[in-house]
Amino acid sequence: MAKTNAKATARAKRVSRIRKKITGTSERPRLRVFKSSKHIYAQIIDDSVGKTLVFMSTVDKAFEIGEGKGKTGAAEKVGELIAERAKAAGIGRVVFDRGGFIYHGRIKAVSDGARKGGLQF
Repeated sequence: MAKTNAKATARAKRVSRIRKKITGTSERPRLRVFKSSKHIYAQIIDDSVGKTLVFMSTVDKAFEIGEGKGKTGAAEKVGELIAERAKAAGIGRVVFDRGGFIYHGRIKAVSDGARKGGLQF
């Protein structure tokens, strides 16, 4: 078994374990975070209808980051911008879904940015 395949399988198990407990409703949708090696993605999902309500990532055209911020700074900015878009859509409270990643570094930066932007977890 290849090492990357084992990592992907382990993460998939963590995701399914988390998703058994966390569900987004129309009152409290789910804030889902995914990170790749270069980018970070965040979306707010209403699982009762299976629809993405708000989306933000570092590849979005509206995203700009200043010099010297790095990937963690970019993640925090994504959190702030998704909170801003959520407020515009009438969403104030969410359930945080870390997507099988450790709550550390860029994942934590997204949640801190979203809290700073006014979302309640």
